Amino acid sequence: MEDHGGQLGVNTRLERMMEQYGNDLLRICCVYLKDASMAEDAVQETFIKAYRHMASFRGACSEKTWLVSIAVNTCRDMRRCAWFRYVDRSVDMDKLGIIAESQEKGSSLLREIMALPRKQMEVILLRYYAEMTQSEIAKLLSISEAAVSKRLARARDMLRCVLEGGEACE
Repeated sequence: MEDHGGQLGVNTRLERMMEQYGNDLLRICCVYLKDASMAEDAVQETFIKAYRHMASFRGACSEKTWLVSIAVNTCRDMRRCAWFRYVDRSVDMDKLGIIAESQEKGSSLLREIMALPRKQMEVILLRYYAEMTQSEIAKLLSISEAAVSKRLARARDMLRCVLEGGEACE
């Protein structure tokens, strides 16, 4: 006899996760990939992977951390593809739905985050958009907490310099 109740539970859980975390994952993927369409594909792939591995999720971290981990790895895989660098990537800032003090300031900050080197952009996204702790980020990126702290400090310095000074600083 098939376990329809178990499958129904997995489907219900996935639907709840999609509703609860879908927009957050879309924003993270959109900023990471700098392409709204690819971000939608990445989020869809994230939920497919989550569905396939739902039984192996043991709750060692939060669902959100688990999904963000899958999403970041999916984005990394997409960026590794040779054609990625040849695609015209443009992000519709309105689609990101990021709430800021003012639309102009928020758009400016987001553009600068997107322009950061990949390592700094990752930690900023994970810390402030995914609201992960430094410990969770360290585990996800397979680096030390000290490295996370250093990358965050470097990213904040770079952002501060550009946003206050109007030009890149070294």
